[in-house]
Amino acid sequence: MTRVLITGFDPFGGEPVNPALEAVKKVSDNIAGAEVIKVEIPTVFRKSVEKVSEYIAKYTPDIVICVGQAGGRFDITPERVAINLDDARIKDNEGNAPIDTKIFEDGANAYFTNLPVKAMVQEMKNNGIPGSLSTTAGTYVCNHLMYGVLYLIDKKYPNMKGGFIHVPFTTSQVLDKKNTPSLSLDDIAKGLECCIKAAVENNEDLTVSGGSIC
Repeated sequence: MTRVLITGFDPFGGEPVNPALEAVKKVSDNIAGAEVIKVEIPTVFRKSVEKVSEYIAKYTPDIVICVGQAGGRFDITPERVAINLDDARIKDNEGNAPIDTKIFEDGANAYFTNLPVKAMVQEMKNNGIPGSLSTTAGTYVCNHLMYGVLYLIDKKYPNMKGGFIHVPFTTSQVLDKKNTPSLSLDDIAKGLECCIKAAVENNEDLTVSGGSIC
């Protein structure tokens, strides 16, 4: 049986909840015949990668999907690439704020996900969930963790697939944030389930346009 490890960050930046974690909790335990293991990850540089590395060693997943909040985005966005750079705009949950720092000295400048991200976006759209492809995971803990997972794949787990998905604020977070996009937790969870299904069922990605002009 295929095993999927999906992670969600704890709340950060003064928010009372993190929609990534809350949606991950609502994801089904079995999707497309795959076992789904759900875990919480600290929003902390370095420690986030260490925790996922521990969970990979414990559960030996075939697929690792990490999920984080991207407040301000309108849709669910699988990430295409992670860069070897930490440049924190705010402190993480333990007060770390690295600036212009490499994540791993012996890592590539960037790693591309080996998840079928275009198929994931298409599966979401087929099920009425807004999704699009993103080519920037930022330079905060989300990019840090995505890069760390892809670094582990490159160095230790060549047969594993991995990547990252950003999700919008959930509705309860924007009650006092005028004109800020959001999705319900149920829709975010449904979108994540669509992404997992596509990742399990597609060994190769779709050859369709997923780019943007800017």
